[in-house]
Amino acid sequence: MKRTVIKIDEQKCNGCGLCVTGCHEGALQLIDGKAVMISDMFCDGLGACIGECPVGAIELIEREAEKYDEIAVMERLVHKGTNVILAHLKHMKDHNETEYLRQGIEYIKKNNIDVDVTKLEQKQEEPKMACGCPGSMAKSFAKKEENNDMIGNVAQKSELTHWPIQLHLQNPMAPYFQNANVLIAADCTAFSLGAFHSQLLKNKILSIACPKLDANKEIYVEKIVSMIDDSKIDTLTIAIMEVPCCGGLLELAKLARQNASRNIPIKQIVISVQGEIISENWI
Repeated sequence: MKRTVIKIDEQKCNGCGLCVTGCHEGALQLIDGKAVMISDMFCDGLGACIGECPVGAIELIEREAEKYDEIAVMERLVHKGTNVILAHLKHMKDHNETEYLRQGIEYIKKNNIDVDVTKLEQKQEEPKMACGCPGSMAKSFAKKEENNDMIGNVAQKSELTHWPIQLHLQNPMAPYFQNANVLIAADCTAFSLGAFHSQLLKNKILSIACPKLDANKEIYVEKIVSMIDDSKIDTLTIAIMEVPCCGGLLELAKLARQNASRNIPIKQIVISVQGEIISENWI
């Protein structure tokens, strides 16, 4: 699969080893005086090691790489002690990687490892804030008939039923995704299509993303796979603009369906820059 991982410039690397200690997942080792990534599956692509490098020898790139494996990482970390395990799990929590965090905590409990993870666990009744931001707290809310905005003399009803809506901030196994009809919309679509709520969003669960500007887009594939397999969504609608770069969002969805164990229908909706629906097709 294509995803974000680190790349080390061997010419710049001075062998200081700071990146090795900065990578809790164990993806890096010092070999013959140079930092080397020993396996793609241990690299989470979040770049914690970059800040440790004093000579700028590490960068994030997107390439074909083996899928990150949280269980394999935990198997390597259990021998390094409690502090390393907690640092790794906190790293996942701080980056809102809720699924990897869940897998890590589940591994600890299943194997009776003596690590206190109570402060890291996500409690359903009191959702934790991602990266300390109140706007990232997950919530669902009932629709209210009086929740209307007036545009001219026409009442425009909001069809949004949950928060957050940015795909990076969403947990693909959140309750509102269960057996839902999901709409993943490119950021610009709601600003172009005046009737976005009534024509596209009604009776759907919304995620928004930008296939050109968003980082770590390979995480989007993993999240959509989880929506399909774990939350068992019924249908997936992809709304994009007519501009070429927007097509990447559809490709991410198709790749996710290909990687998933379930096959669900995907609908593509293309919107013009003038705010008109150009086409609607099941693919």
